[in-house]
Amino acid sequence: MKPAYELLVFDLDGTLIDSTQDLAQSVNATRADAGLPALPTSAVASFVGDGAEMLIRRALGPGASDAQVARGLAHFLQYYREHMLDHTVLYTGVREALAAWDAAGLAMAVLTNKPERFSRDLVAGLGLGEVFARVYGGNSFRTKKPDPYGLRRIMRELGFSPARTLMIGDSSVDVLTARNAGTDCAGVRYGLRPEDFDRHPPDILVDDMRELAAVVGSAERSAPVPT
Repeated sequence: MKPAYELLVFDLDGTLIDSTQDLAQSVNATRADAGLPALPTSAVASFVGDGAEMLIRRALGPGASDAQVARGLAHFLQYYREHMLDHTVLYTGVREALAAWDAAGLAMAVLTNKPERFSRDLVAGLGLGEVFARVYGGNSFRTKKPDPYGLRRIMRELGFSPARTLMIGDSSVDVLTARNAGTDCAGVRYGLRPEDFDRHPPDILVDDMRELAAVVGSAERSAPVPT
């Protein structure tokens, strides 16, 4: 019996890793450099998901000029590069789920809107460097999620069809990426923007990555999955 999915493509922040504290501290260091007060961690978390430039544009506010955003982005990237593993950890159950899928022979990749260099360093720093066949970021291609190019590129490079691919993420960005590429999508409720799923529901919704490991890759695609 073939598995329901043979390629799993993961978002990073809010899906595999809890990076909220390091992102918030880096954003607030950037705001301090601009003479602005700190933001609550929850506010910074709500800005994540559309790439570093958009994160800083949102963090600096609608009155920030393009030049101020560019300066802020440079400051943020430098600070985050030095502190991105200070507090960042894998979410509960992620390591176990990845190990189960790896043992089952499923192909896995990361597709995030975070810059590629940071994404690769985070994956390696958390001990997952050998798990993923590809790690692509928001600057890997001309477009970012939810544009489907990155997901289609991964499927093409690794030799899997949309019918055998599952996108896994924590926001509407990931759901729309999957829809645009013709794949199914699984959502995690513990991530940064679970409220997005009210507007863009995924095909599968779980509270722990181990729940997903219990059903993905273990049965035919036609078998029922929890929602």
